[in-house]
Amino acid sequence: MYTGTLSFDLLLGDVHSLKQKRSVVRPIVAELQRKYAVSAAEVGEQDLYRRARIGLAAVSGDHRHLSGLLDDCERLVAGRPEVELLSVRRRIHGDHDE
Repeated sequence: MYTGTLSFDLLLGDVHSLKQKRSVVRPIVAELQRKYAVSAAEVGEQDLYRRARIGLAAVSGDHRHLSGLLDDCERLVAGRPEVELLSVRRRIHGDHDE
């Protein structure tokens, strides 16, 4: 069994309030969950309206499948025109890790 996580640090475009921020971040989180069946949520920078941190986690029995899934999720977020992807942190843990 392998577990993988991604943490996205995002700079939001033309956003001037927390309400506008939610209208940008929620669709990204929802699309990640719907399209890739991962657990995703806004996990940081909640009080800053132009920054967001989204975290996601996935589990798979195959390392290559998990790595591909994380690649797809990263491409989806990086391809969103309303955000600038500042950094991505990726971790994959397997049964051999303890």
